[in-house]
Amino acid sequence: MLLSNPIEWLTAFLAATVAVWFLGRSLPWAALQPIAQPSPLAAAALGYLQRPGRMASVGLLLLRLSIGLVMIHHGQEKLADPQQFASTYVASLHLPFPLFFAYAAGFSELIGSWLVILGLFTPLGALALCSTMAVAAYQHILTGGFNIYVLELVLLYLGGSLAILLNGPGRFSFDAGMAPLLLSDVGRRASSSRTTLQPVAIPIERS
Repeated sequence: MLLSNPIEWLTAFLAATVAVWFLGRSLPWAALQPIAQPSPLAAAALGYLQRPGRMASVGLLLLRLSIGLVMIHHGQEKLADPQQFASTYVASLHLPFPLFFAYAAGFSELIGSWLVILGLFTPLGALALCSTMAVAAYQHILTGGFNIYVLELVLLYLGGSLAILLNGPGRFSFDAGMAPLLLSDVGRRASSSRTTLQPVAIPIERS
């Protein structure tokens, strides 16, 4: 059932935040450190998720909340009347199955916004928002040309989502909290599968 007004989705957001906060309190995030030496790929992933400092992470948190809360509204609007959105916007792109793409856009914005807000699988959520905003910008340019008054909001949403995608969610996110645990499992599997060569003395018989 879709949420019909801002009070409902704000209440749902607060309830979800409290629930996830209690879940986070039950896990010792500070004690989670990679056990084995992570691979270069795992180290790069950890750097992406935990790279910014405290103030930069606060800025990313505010950006995630701003973009996510606004984009939830757009996703709900699309899913409230997908046929109207398909006829008005998707049909102008001459894509097959416009109703399917209308649902895809609505769910991408709705689910992607929740992922961005909570900082959970943030790259996927930010990528979903970037994709829908890029298509929206193309649609506006295709139908109305380079009209800044039409494109300004779409470009702001696209720029904010792209900034989150490129910079990561920041330290105040569940991705950053879960990263050491996930990377420790990756490092443990990598170390167990790594073979070590030891020198062996081979006796030589003298005739």
